[in-house]
Amino acid sequence: MNDNIIHVYCMPGMAASAAIFEYIKLPDTQFRLYFLEWEIPAPDCTFSNYAKNMCKKITHENSVLLGVSLGGLLVQEMSKFIEVRKIIIVSSIKLTKELPGKMNFARLTGVHKILPTSLVNNVEFLAKYAFGDPVVKRLDLYKRYLSIRDKTYIDWCIDKMVHWKQDIVPDNVVHIHGDKDMVFPIAKIQDCIKVVNGTHTMIIHRAKWFNENLPTIILE
Repeated sequence: MNDNIIHVYCMPGMAASAAIFEYIKLPDTQFRLYFLEWEIPAPDCTFSNYAKNMCKKITHENSVLLGVSLGGLLVQEMSKFIEVRKIIIVSSIKLTKELPGKMNFARLTGVHKILPTSLVNNVEFLAKYAFGDPVVKRLDLYKRYLSIRDKTYIDWCIDKMVHWKQDIVPDNVVHIHGDKDMVFPIAKIQDCIKVVNGTHTMIIHRAKWFNENLPTIILE
């Protein structure tokens, strides 16, 4: 057994399955990848308690947590309960002030509570809210990646996103963000590694960039 192996746990974004990481390949002489999945929470479950429960799935010490979109928020919350080597967030935010204006508006007005989330079985609707991509030609592709179509879960995720509070970035956070992200526009993002032409779904569509750069990002 190689004691120098770095264990990397990957958390997908809202409603997405770990299949979004299917093209991520890191050298197996140095890294092991593990894939976390969302579970439907009780409606009254706090984001902090959800993160604490998710930590039970981390079975190696000093691991790397990698989270995409809402998964990026979750791994930051998880790091408050366990020691981690590094937190890598992709297509996500690390501060409340990085939330886009429409999410701040939703928090202040509660308008997110009247979104038609009963349409979760409509893949086009879910792709728009989970991936920020209304492109119809990709719907067949996204059917493979959208694993949870539960209204209670979607309502819970949106509520936790718009109400997430963090004013200080943890020291070991690395933020990777695409300059074409439509969910979290890069204009509001501070101190990130910018991926040119990267969209909110770049973990899928720009896997080559991640495969080339993640080893260095993890090790440095």
